[in-house]
Amino acid sequence: MKVKLLISLRMSLTVSLVFLLFISGVAAQDGWAVNYNSKSICALKGSTVTMSCTYTYPRGYWVRKAFWTKEWTKGLEPPDLLYQPEYRGRVLYLGDKHSDSTLRFKTVREKDQSKYYFRFITDRPGGKYQGAGGVDLSVTDLQVEVPERVIEGDKVTLTCKTTCSLTVRPTFTWYKNWHPLSSSTDQLNLQSVSREDAGRYYCAVLGQSLRSPEVTLNVRYGPKSVSASISPSGEIVEGSSVTLTCSSDANPPVEYNWFKGTSLVAEGETYTMNKISSVDSGEYKCRCSNGYIVKYTAVTLNVLYPPKNVSVSISPSGEIVEGSSVTLTCSSDANPPVQSYTWFKKLSSGTLQKSKSQIYNISNISSAESGEYQCMAANTQGSRYAEYKSLTVLYAPKKAQASISETAEGSSVTLTCSSNANPPVQNYTWFKEGGSSPVGSRHSYTALQSGSYYCVAQNEHGSQKSAAVTVTVKRMNCKIAV
Repeated sequence: MKVKLLISLRMSLTVSLVFLLFISGVAAQDGWAVNYNSKSICALKGSTVTMSCTYTYPRGYWVRKAFWTKEWTKGLEPPDLLYQPEYRGRVLYLGDKHSDSTLRFKTVREKDQSKYYFRFITDRPGGKYQGAGGVDLSVTDLQVEVPERVIEGDKVTLTCKTTCSLTVRPTFTWYKNWHPLSSSTDQLNLQSVSREDAGRYYCAVLGQSLRSPEVTLNVRYGPKSVSASISPSGEIVEGSSVTLTCSSDANPPVEYNWFKGTSLVAEGETYTMNKISSVDSGEYKCRCSNGYIVKYTAVTLNVLYPPKNVSVSISPSGEIVEGSSVTLTCSSDANPPVQSYTWFKKLSSGTLQKSKSQIYNISNISSAESGEYQCMAANTQGSRYAEYKSLTVLYAPKKAQASISETAEGSSVTLTCSSNANPPVQNYTWFKEGGSSPVGSRHSYTALQSGSYYCVAQNEHGSQKSAAVTVTVKRMNCKIAV
């Protein structure tokens, strides 16, 4: 009996000591008390959680059963967590079963969030007690907080957050695209972010399999690596189809606009021209914009085509007088430039090839050079002829000749003066040899007396004297000697 009393006394002293150490301001009533070490716990989903308490009861009582429950009841006996299906195999009771108890969750779940109470039953009728207040368990997971709008060059902080303040602060680790980073706190600081910092991030607890869902860091930046290209990449021939393509690296994606000079010709990444012509040659600018930066790039379109608008010009452009110099020029529009020229002069039957250069020079021109001239221009794409151009050479009368055109029997002879001139002869003058004064001023002259007669043909460029014609006039007949 003395031994039992001594043991009881020692236990009472021990319980009283523990009670004094762990009591948190709640006084025991009639010796019955439960003191929870923590009023609330915030734990990560999937982590191991422990909640503890100490308890006291009057002397002479022995604890027959001690357990944890989620229910606060009066009258009815609450269920023991250890035997509830959703907790089976996941919870464990620790303690001395006399004065302290610990509830341990091996892997806490989100649905475990609740208030938990400790209850014990002694060996005496009515000797039951459940600690009021309980322990409030909050279960949270990790979430990465990332700014909504990030522009290249910004300072960015990613935060590993929980819905409640963790009771035990763990050591964090950070990952980008599944590769570990050097930060070990709940914040990841990125100084002056660039597009290389964009990616998938998550945080985790060091040494555990607890991790947050991935979040994407979207870094916005203006157009980079802007370029323009032409397809096909080889020679572009008139009449074919061509596509201009503009490309760039940007976030958000770029809006493209195509300009020729100051005129907007197309919108979009590509600009296609069907049946392209020479007028489509030139520089095309691509404008790239995504709301942050505007950049331009340019490409030159070179359309190849055969000679066009082939024409002949004559210099000087005014009157061309025999003996002067004349230049004939063949002009055309072509790409590549004309590589060969050929000159032709129209003849009564066919043509005569005259020269093979763009400029055809005629020095000391003669009347024989008058006529219609044509050139042909050729390049790698084809050839084309110009329309004929007339070259008119002005010259003084040539080959002046006096001749008998009609004889009046016994009384007179009619003489005619002929000449080749350009412009045509404007004045004819007749002379009788031996005399100084004109005897006639028309194209024809009627001689009434025998003698030698000649004519002078004249235009604005000069005159020429014909050879003399001898006429014999008789009363009844006329003999002519030349």
